[in-house]
Amino acid sequence: MTYDSTLKYLVEQYPQAFTRWLFNQEPAEDIEILNTELSTEPIRADALFFVRVADAILHLEFQTLPQSEPPLPLRMLDYWVRLYRQYRCDIEQVIIFLKPSRLAGVFVNQFTERNLSFRYRVIRIWECDPQPLLTTPGLLPLAVLAQTEVPETLLSQVAARIDMIEDRQQQRNLSACVQLLAGVKFDEQLIQAYFREDMMQESVVYQRIIRQGLEQGLEQGLEQGLEQGLKQGLKQGLEQGLEQGLEQGLGQGLEQGKRNELNLIKRLLSRRLGEINPQLQNQIEELSFDQLEDLGEALLDFDTEVDLTNWLNQFRDK
Repeated sequence: MTYDSTLKYLVEQYPQAFTRWLFNQEPAEDIEILNTELSTEPIRADALFFVRVADAILHLEFQTLPQSEPPLPLRMLDYWVRLYRQYRCDIEQVIIFLKPSRLAGVFVNQFTERNLSFRYRVIRIWECDPQPLLTTPGLLPLAVLAQTEVPETLLSQVAARIDMIEDRQQQRNLSACVQLLAGVKFDEQLIQAYFREDMMQESVVYQRIIRQGLEQGLEQGLEQGLEQGLKQGLKQGLEQGLEQGLEQGLGQGLEQGKRNELNLIKRLLSRRLGEINPQLQNQIEELSFDQLEDLGEALLDFDTEVDLTNWLNQFRDK
């Protein structure tokens, strides 16, 4: 989910940068991000984008590894047929592999069968020249994964380019994207040596990931609780069981959602303030679900444990 959200942000915010890089020409002004669900039976990939550029479509897909079901070549052919059926225009298909690999799948760029030969482009980002990526802000997060003899030097070059961005919000967002994608290749301690963690936490990309994590945790908790409650209820009798099962399932689901959010809040506090003393941890565990959500927003402004204590005291006084 982390890589997906990061790449989604980059393509949606900087479509001109991607089309300029991949088409090797100045992009047209009328660029549109298309819905990733096509007609007929919907199919999706983890990081898949359709970008309409004038009278052509760029089908851009990111992969860490080549394993896929159905296999990537067949899937690319399927996408091409669906896109062409719907739009009847030129289609440029590109798969960008992010993680260095010697697996045969990262070198395959065609689908062949009797009377059929179909090709698409494959980019192994670790073989790409980093210079074109370093000159475009929207591509800086990919630059850290590009070809280099000294990876740490490339990481420092990207960090220097990020520091030169004048717009503070853009700087925070791109810094977060760089840090998240750099995790494909670099150790976390090395990344933190060049990039400020608080800048990542203040970015819209990071906040989107946190929000999606909370929503997913609550949704999974509700589904698991409802399923378990319904099964138990059916054993006790359909009518009575359904009523009790739904009630129990909702309760367990909400409790699971709260536990997921509580664990996430604890991790964020530990990363920002260090180890939290047991007394404060107990107070945090007593907060309601809504109060935990408020704490998730407020902790971005905490500098010391005193800030956390003062925030918690407002509920003790009530």
